[in-house]
Amino acid sequence: MPTSERPARATAAAVPRTLLPFSLLLFAAVRVLCLVTLAVWAGAEGRSAHKVLAERWDSLWYVRVVEHGYDFTLTAPDGRVLSDRAFFPLLPWLEKAGHGLTGLAPQDVGLGVSALASLAAAWAIHRIAARLYGERAALFAVALWAVLPVSVVQSMAYSESLFTALAAWSLWSLLRERWLPAGLLASAAGLTRPVGLAVVLAVWGAAWAGRRLTWRVAAGCVLAPLGAAGYVLWSGLSSGHGPFGYLDVQGDWGNGFDGGLAFARFLGDLLSGPGFAGGIGLIIGVAALLWLYVRGIRQGQPLPLVLYTGVVLLLALCTSGFFGSKPRLLLPAFPLLFPLALALSRLHHRRTAWLVVTAAAALAAAYGAFWLLGSGPP
Repeated sequence: MPTSERPARATAAAVPRTLLPFSLLLFAAVRVLCLVTLAVWAGAEGRSAHKVLAERWDSLWYVRVVEHGYDFTLTAPDGRVLSDRAFFPLLPWLEKAGHGLTGLAPQDVGLGVSALASLAAAWAIHRIAARLYGERAALFAVALWAVLPVSVVQSMAYSESLFTALAAWSLWSLLRERWLPAGLLASAAGLTRPVGLAVVLAVWGAAWAGRRLTWRVAAGCVLAPLGAAGYVLWSGLSSGHGPFGYLDVQGDWGNGFDGGLAFARFLGDLLSGPGFAGGIGLIIGVAALLWLYVRGIRQGQPLPLVLYTGVVLLLALCTSGFFGSKPRLLLPAFPLLFPLALALSRLHHRRTAWLVVTAAAALAAAYGAFWLLGSGPP
Protein backbone atom coordinates (compact mmCIF):
# COMPACT_ATOMS: atom_id res chain seq x y z
CA MET A 1 0.00 0.00 0.00
CA PRO A 2 1.17 3.63 -0.48
CA THR A 3 3.57 4.89 2.16
CA SER A 4 1.36 7.97 2.72
CA GLU A 5 -1.24 5.65 4.19
CA ARG A 6 0.88 4.30 7.05
CA PRO A 7 0.92 7.32 9.40
CA ALA A 8 -2.84 7.72 9.05
CA ARG A 9 -3.35 4.02 9.80
CA ALA A 10 -1.27 4.22 12.95
CA THR A 11 -3.01 7.40 14.14
CA ALA A 12 -6.51 6.06 13.54
CA ALA A 13 -5.72 2.78 15.26
CA ALA A 14 -5.06 4.67 18.51
CA VAL A 15 -8.49 6.31 18.49
CA PRO A 16 -11.40 4.35 19.98
CA ARG A 17 -14.35 3.86 17.64
CA THR A 18 -16.83 5.59 19.92
CA LEU A 19 -18.53 7.90 17.43
CA LEU A 20 -19.81 5.31 14.95
CA PRO A 21 -23.20 4.90 16.70
CA PHE A 22 -23.64 8.69 16.67
CA SER A 23 -22.77 8.79 12.97
CA LEU A 24 -25.41 6.19 12.14
CA LEU A 25 -28.03 7.83 14.36
CA LEU A 26 -27.33 11.20 12.78
CA PHE A 27 -27.52 9.71 9.32
CA ALA A 28 -30.84 8.01 10.10
CA ALA A 29 -32.23 11.24 11.57
CA VAL A 30 -31.42 13.17 8.39
CA ARG A 31 -33.01 10.46 6.26
CA VAL A 32 -36.18 10.64 8.38
CA LEU A 33 -36.21 14.44 8.08
CA CYS A 34 -35.96 14.22 4.29
CA LEU A 35 -38.72 11.60 4.06
CA VAL A 36 -41.08 13.48 6.38
CA THR A 37 -40.53 16.69 4.42
CA LEU A 38 -41.23 14.87 1.16
CA ALA A 39 -44.38 13.26 2.58
CA VAL A 40 -45.75 16.58 3.89
CA TRP A 41 -44.92 18.42 0.66
CA ALA A 42 -46.39 15.68 -1.51
CA GLY A 43 -49.51 15.51 0.65
CA ALA A 44 -50.01 19.26 0.32
CA GLU A 45 -50.00 18.78 -3.46
CA GLY A 46 -52.32 15.79 -3.31
CA ARG A 47 -49.56 13.44 -4.44
CA SER A 48 -47.95 10.28 -3.09
CA ALA A 49 -44.44 10.33 -1.64
CA HIS A 50 -44.31 6.55 -2.06
CA LYS A 51 -44.91 6.88 -5.78
CA VAL A 52 -41.99 9.23 -6.39
CA LEU A 53 -39.70 7.14 -4.20
CA ALA A 54 -40.55 3.72 -5.61
CA GLU A 55 -42.82 3.86 -8.64
CA ARG A 56 -41.31 6.33 -11.10
CA TRP A 57 -38.33 6.60 -13.45
CA ASP A 58 -35.53 4.07 -12.85
CA SER A 59 -37.49 2.33 -10.10
CA LEU A 60 -40.04 1.19 -12.68
CA TRP A 61 -37.33 -0.21 -14.93
CA TYR A 62 -35.92 -2.31 -12.11
CA VAL A 63 -39.40 -3.67 -11.37
CA ARG A 64 -39.84 -4.53 -15.04
CA VAL A 65 -36.65 -6.59 -14.89
CA VAL A 66 -38.10 -8.44 -11.90
CA GLU A 67 -41.42 -9.06 -13.66
CA HIS A 68 -40.29 -9.71 -17.24
CA GLY A 69 -36.60 -10.50 -17.11
CA TYR A 70 -34.35 -8.73 -19.58
CA ASP A 71 -36.75 -8.57 -22.49
CA PHE A 72 -38.64 -5.31 -21.98
CA THR A 73 -38.22 -2.40 -24.41
CA LEU A 74 -39.94 0.93 -24.76
CA THR A 75 -40.05 3.06 -27.89
CA ALA A 76 -39.31 6.70 -27.17
CA PRO A 77 -41.16 9.51 -28.99
CA ASP A 78 -38.06 10.12 -31.14
CA GLY A 79 -38.00 6.48 -32.28
CA ARG A 80 -35.22 5.20 -30.03
CA VAL A 81 -35.78 1.73 -28.60
CA LEU A 82 -34.96 1.80 -24.89
CA SER A 83 -34.01 -1.55 -23.37
CA ASP A 84 -34.02 -2.58 -19.72
CA ARG A 85 -30.58 -4.12 -20.35
CA ALA A 86 -29.20 -0.67 -19.52
CA PHE A 87 -29.95 -1.48 -15.86
CA PHE A 88 -27.53 -3.77 -14.04
CA PRO A 89 -29.02 -6.80 -12.32
CA LEU A 90 -28.06 -6.86 -8.63
CA LEU A 91 -30.83 -4.59 -7.35
CA PRO A 92 -33.61 -6.37 -9.31
CA TRP A 93 -32.19 -9.73 -8.16
CA LEU A 94 -32.49 -8.55 -4.56
CA GLU A 95 -35.97 -7.18 -5.20
CA LYS A 96 -37.07 -10.49 -6.69
CA ALA A 97 -35.58 -12.47 -3.80
CA GLY A 98 -37.16 -10.14 -1.24
CA HIS A 99 -40.52 -10.38 -2.98
CA GLY A 100 -40.36 -14.16 -2.88
CA LEU A 101 -39.41 -14.24 0.80
CA THR A 102 -41.75 -11.56 2.15
CA GLY A 103 -44.53 -11.12 -0.41
CA LEU A 104 -43.82 -7.38 -0.52
CA ALA A 105 -44.02 -5.64 -3.87
CA PRO A 106 -40.60 -5.55 -5.58
CA GLN A 107 -40.47 -1.76 -5.43
CA ASP A 108 -41.08 -1.85 -1.67
CA VAL A 109 -38.29 -4.37 -1.30
CA GLY A 110 -36.17 -1.90 -3.27
CA LEU A 111 -36.95 0.79 -0.72
CA GLY A 112 -35.85 -1.56 2.05
CA VAL A 113 -32.65 -2.46 0.22
CA SER A 114 -31.82 1.23 -0.21
CA ALA A 115 -32.54 1.99 3.44
CA LEU A 116 -30.27 -0.79 4.69
CA ALA A 117 -27.62 -0.16 2.07
CA SER A 118 -27.46 3.55 2.85
CA LEU A 119 -26.81 2.72 6.52
CA ALA A 120 -24.16 0.20 5.47
CA ALA A 121 -22.57 2.86 3.25
CA ALA A 122 -22.57 5.39 6.09
CA TRP A 123 -20.92 2.79 8.33
CA ALA A 124 -18.15 2.17 5.81
CA ILE A 125 -17.65 5.90 5.15
CA HIS A 126 -17.21 6.42 8.89
CA ARG A 127 -14.68 3.59 9.12
CA ILE A 128 -12.62 4.88 6.21
CA ALA A 129 -12.62 8.50 7.36
CA ALA A 130 -11.81 7.52 10.95
CA ARG A 131 -8.86 5.43 9.78
CA LEU A 132 -7.48 8.34 7.78
CA TYR A 133 -8.42 11.43 9.79
CA GLY A 134 -9.88 10.44 13.14
CA GLU A 135 -13.30 9.96 14.69
CA ARG A 136 -14.53 13.56 14.63
CA ALA A 137 -13.75 13.90 10.94
CA ALA A 138 -15.51 10.58 10.34
CA LEU A 139 -18.64 11.85 12.09
CA PHE A 140 -18.70 14.92 9.86
CA ALA A 141 -17.99 12.84 6.74
CA VAL A 142 -21.13 10.79 7.37
CA ALA A 143 -23.09 13.92 8.23
CA LEU A 144 -22.04 15.59 4.98
CA TRP A 145 -22.93 12.53 2.91
CA ALA A 146 -26.35 12.55 4.61
CA VAL A 147 -27.04 16.23 3.91
CA LEU A 148 -26.03 16.44 0.25
CA PRO A 149 -28.75 18.33 -1.66
CA VAL A 150 -29.62 15.19 -3.66
CA SER A 151 -29.29 12.81 -0.72
CA VAL A 152 -32.99 11.89 -0.95
CA VAL A 153 -31.88 9.44 -3.67
CA GLN A 154 -30.36 7.39 -0.85
CA SER A 155 -33.95 6.61 0.20
CA MET A 156 -35.30 5.76 -3.25
CA ALA A 157 -35.65 2.37 -4.90
CA TYR A 158 -32.56 3.25 -6.93
CA SER A 159 -29.16 1.56 -6.97
CA GLU A 160 -26.94 4.43 -5.72
CA SER A 161 -27.10 3.42 -2.04
CA LEU A 162 -26.42 -0.23 -2.81
CA PHE A 163 -23.51 0.63 -5.07
CA THR A 164 -21.99 3.08 -2.57
CA ALA A 165 -22.19 0.51 0.22
CA LEU A 166 -20.45 -2.17 -1.84
CA ALA A 167 -17.83 0.26 -3.14
CA ALA A 168 -17.08 1.75 0.27
CA TRP A 169 -16.69 -1.62 1.97
CA SER A 170 -14.46 -2.78 -0.89
CA LEU A 171 -12.27 0.29 -0.37
CA TRP A 172 -12.23 -0.35 3.37
CA SER A 173 -11.08 -3.90 2.69
CA LEU A 174 -8.31 -2.58 0.45
CA LEU A 175 -7.08 -0.24 3.17
CA ARG A 176 -6.81 -3.27 5.45
CA GLU A 177 -5.21 -5.36 2.68
CA ARG A 178 -8.04 -7.89 2.71
CA TRP A 179 -7.91 -8.75 -0.94
CA LEU A 180 -10.56 -11.44 -1.23
CA PRO A 181 -13.39 -9.38 0.34
CA ALA A 182 -12.22 -6.38 -1.68
CA GLY A 183 -12.42 -8.35 -4.91
CA LEU A 184 -15.78 -9.92 -4.11
CA LEU A 185 -17.33 -6.60 -3.12
CA ALA A 186 -15.89 -4.95 -6.23
CA SER A 187 -17.46 -7.69 -8.33
CA ALA A 188 -20.83 -7.14 -6.63
CA ALA A 189 -20.50 -3.38 -7.20
CA GLY A 190 -19.88 -4.15 -10.87
CA LEU A 191 -23.21 -5.98 -10.97
CA THR A 192 -24.93 -2.87 -9.62
CA ARG A 193 -23.91 0.08 -11.80
CA PRO A 194 -21.61 0.72 -14.79
CA VAL A 195 -19.44 2.90 -12.54
CA GLY A 196 -18.34 -0.36 -10.89
CA LEU A 197 -15.29 0.15 -13.11
CA ALA A 198 -14.10 2.65 -10.50
CA VAL A 199 -13.93 -0.04 -7.81
CA VAL A 200 -12.17 -2.46 -10.12
CA LEU A 201 -9.47 0.10 -10.91
CA ALA A 202 -9.10 0.85 -7.21
CA VAL A 203 -8.40 -2.84 -6.55
CA TRP A 204 -5.92 -3.08 -9.41
CA GLY A 205 -4.24 0.18 -8.43
CA ALA A 206 -3.81 -0.97 -4.84
CA ALA A 207 -2.28 -4.24 -6.06
CA TRP A 208 0.11 -2.37 -8.35
CA ALA A 209 1.14 0.05 -5.60
CA GLY A 210 1.74 -2.79 -3.14
CA ARG A 211 4.19 -4.46 -5.54
CA ARG A 212 3.77 -7.69 -3.63
CA LEU A 213 2.01 -10.42 -5.56
CA THR A 214 0.49 -13.16 -3.42
CA TRP A 215 -2.31 -15.54 -4.28
CA ARG A 216 -4.74 -13.36 -2.30
CA VAL A 217 -3.74 -10.25 -4.20
CA ALA A 218 -4.04 -12.10 -7.50
CA ALA A 219 -7.42 -13.58 -6.52
CA GLY A 220 -8.76 -10.16 -5.54
CA CYS A 221 -7.64 -8.70 -8.86
CA VAL A 222 -9.25 -11.54 -10.81
CA LEU A 223 -12.51 -11.41 -8.85
CA ALA A 224 -12.96 -7.63 -9.04
CA PRO A 225 -14.04 -7.28 -12.71
CA LEU A 226 -16.09 -10.48 -12.97
CA GLY A 227 -19.44 -8.90 -12.08
CA ALA A 228 -19.35 -6.02 -14.56
CA ALA A 229 -17.60 -7.99 -17.31
CA GLY A 230 -19.95 -10.92 -16.91
CA TYR A 231 -23.08 -8.81 -17.19
CA VAL A 232 -21.82 -6.71 -20.10
CA LEU A 233 -20.75 -9.79 -22.07
CA TRP A 234 -23.97 -11.66 -21.31
CA SER A 235 -26.09 -8.64 -22.25
CA GLY A 236 -24.37 -8.19 -25.59
CA LEU A 237 -24.15 -11.83 -26.59
CA SER A 238 -27.66 -12.79 -25.50
CA SER A 239 -29.14 -9.88 -27.43
CA GLY A 240 -27.31 -10.90 -30.60
CA HIS A 241 -25.25 -7.71 -30.80
CA GLY A 242 -21.87 -9.20 -29.96
CA PRO A 243 -19.76 -8.96 -26.81
CA PHE A 244 -19.98 -5.16 -26.71
CA GLY A 245 -23.67 -4.88 -27.50
CA TYR A 246 -24.23 -3.25 -24.13
CA LEU A 247 -22.65 -0.10 -25.57
CA ASP A 248 -25.37 -0.04 -28.22
CA VAL A 249 -27.99 -0.25 -25.49
CA GLN A 250 -26.44 2.71 -23.69
CA GLY A 251 -26.21 4.57 -26.99
CA ASP A 252 -29.94 4.16 -27.53
CA TRP A 253 -30.46 5.75 -24.13
CA GLY A 254 -28.24 8.65 -25.19
CA ASN A 255 -25.46 7.62 -22.83
CA GLY A 256 -21.86 7.15 -23.77
CA PHE A 257 -18.36 8.37 -22.98
CA ASP A 258 -17.53 11.37 -25.16
CA GLY A 259 -14.79 13.03 -23.14
CA GLY A 260 -17.15 15.73 -21.90
CA LEU A 261 -18.23 17.13 -25.29
CA ALA A 262 -21.94 16.84 -24.56
CA PHE A 263 -21.42 18.41 -21.15
CA ALA A 264 -19.47 21.28 -22.73
CA ARG A 265 -22.28 21.86 -25.26
CA PHE A 266 -24.84 21.81 -22.47
CA LEU A 267 -22.79 24.38 -20.55
CA GLY A 268 -22.35 26.50 -23.66
CA ASP A 269 -26.09 26.55 -24.27
CA LEU A 270 -26.65 27.74 -20.71
CA LEU A 271 -24.05 30.48 -20.96
CA SER A 272 -25.37 31.73 -24.30
CA GLY A 273 -29.02 31.85 -23.29
CA PRO A 274 -31.36 32.74 -20.45
CA GLY A 275 -29.70 30.10 -18.28
CA PHE A 276 -26.50 32.15 -17.96
CA ALA A 277 -26.64 32.29 -14.17
CA GLY A 278 -27.14 28.53 -14.04
CA GLY A 279 -24.14 28.07 -16.31
CA ILE A 280 -21.96 30.16 -14.00
CA GLY A 281 -23.21 28.13 -11.04
CA LEU A 282 -22.38 24.93 -12.89
CA ILE A 283 -18.83 26.12 -13.59
CA ILE A 284 -18.38 26.97 -9.92
CA GLY A 285 -19.75 23.56 -8.93
CA VAL A 286 -17.42 21.64 -11.24
CA ALA A 287 -14.47 23.75 -10.09
CA ALA A 288 -15.37 22.95 -6.47
CA LEU A 289 -15.49 19.23 -7.22
CA LEU A 290 -12.07 19.34 -8.87
CA TRP A 291 -10.67 21.40 -5.99
CA LEU A 292 -11.95 18.89 -3.44
CA TYR A 293 -10.45 16.05 -5.47
CA VAL A 294 -7.03 17.71 -5.61
CA ARG A 295 -7.29 18.71 -1.95
CA GLY A 296 -7.95 15.10 -0.99
CA ILE A 297 -4.84 14.00 -2.89
CA ARG A 298 -2.73 16.67 -1.17
CA GLN A 299 -4.07 15.56 2.20
CA GLY A 300 -2.73 12.08 1.54
CA GLN A 301 -5.77 10.07 0.51
CA PRO A 302 -4.59 6.54 -0.34
CA LEU A 303 -4.27 5.54 -3.98
CA PRO A 304 -7.41 3.30 -4.01
CA LEU A 305 -9.58 6.25 -2.93
CA VAL A 306 -7.88 8.60 -5.41
CA LEU A 307 -8.44 6.19 -8.30
CA TYR A 308 -12.00 5.40 -7.28
CA THR A 309 -13.03 9.04 -6.89
CA GLY A 310 -11.27 10.07 -10.08
CA VAL A 311 -13.12 7.48 -12.18
CA VAL A 312 -16.49 8.36 -10.62
CA LEU A 313 -15.85 12.02 -11.43
CA LEU A 314 -14.64 11.22 -14.94
CA LEU A 315 -17.66 9.09 -15.80
CA ALA A 316 -20.12 11.58 -14.30
CA LEU A 317 -18.70 14.61 -16.10
CA CYS A 318 -17.47 13.10 -19.36
CA THR A 319 -20.43 11.01 -20.45
CA SER A 320 -23.46 12.17 -22.38
CA GLY A 321 -26.99 11.63 -21.17
CA PHE A 322 -29.62 13.42 -19.11
CA PHE A 323 -27.73 16.18 -17.29
CA GLY A 324 -30.31 16.49 -14.56
CA SER A 325 -29.06 13.12 -13.30
CA LYS A 326 -25.42 14.20 -12.94
CA PRO A 327 -25.72 15.18 -9.25
CA ARG A 328 -26.98 11.74 -8.20
CA LEU A 329 -24.28 10.07 -10.29
CA LEU A 330 -21.78 11.83 -8.03
CA LEU A 331 -23.34 10.48 -4.81
CA PRO A 332 -20.89 7.54 -4.64
CA ALA A 333 -17.92 9.94 -4.74
CA PHE A 334 -17.92 10.24 -0.95
CA PRO A 335 -14.12 10.76 -0.58
CA LEU A 336 -14.68 14.26 -2.02
CA LEU A 337 -16.33 15.10 1.30
CA PHE A 338 -13.31 14.20 3.42
CA PRO A 339 -11.51 17.58 3.08
CA LEU A 340 -14.69 19.38 4.16
CA ALA A 341 -15.24 16.94 7.02
CA LEU A 342 -11.68 17.45 8.21
CA ALA A 343 -12.11 21.23 8.10
CA LEU A 344 -15.35 21.05 10.09
CA SER A 345 -13.75 18.76 12.67
CA ARG A 346 -10.98 21.30 13.22
CA LEU A 347 -13.19 24.36 13.72
CA HIS A 348 -12.51 25.99 17.06
CA HIS A 349 -16.19 26.77 17.60
CA ARG A 350 -17.97 23.43 17.38
CA ARG A 351 -21.36 25.12 17.39
CA THR A 352 -20.50 26.69 14.03
CA ALA A 353 -19.77 23.28 12.53
CA TRP A 354 -23.09 21.86 13.69
CA LEU A 355 -24.97 24.94 12.51
CA VAL A 356 -23.53 24.29 9.04
CA VAL A 357 -24.67 20.66 9.17
CA THR A 358 -28.12 21.59 10.46
CA ALA A 359 -28.63 24.21 7.76
CA ALA A 360 -27.45 21.75 5.10
CA ALA A 361 -29.88 19.12 6.42
CA ALA A 362 -32.79 21.56 6.16
CA LEU A 363 -31.71 22.48 2.63
CA ALA A 364 -31.39 18.81 1.65
CA ALA A 365 -34.88 18.05 2.95
CA ALA A 366 -36.45 20.99 1.11
CA TYR A 367 -34.51 20.55 -2.11
CA GLY A 368 -35.05 16.78 -2.15
CA ALA A 369 -38.82 17.24 -2.00
CA PHE A 370 -38.76 20.00 -4.62
CA TRP A 371 -36.53 17.90 -6.90
CA LEU A 372 -38.54 14.68 -6.72
CA LEU A 373 -41.88 16.42 -7.09
CA GLY A 374 -40.69 18.21 -10.23
CA SER A 375 -41.32 17.13 -13.78
CA GLY A 376 -38.04 15.44 -14.65
CA PRO A 377 -36.35 12.29 -13.44
CA PRO A 378 -33.66 12.69 -10.77
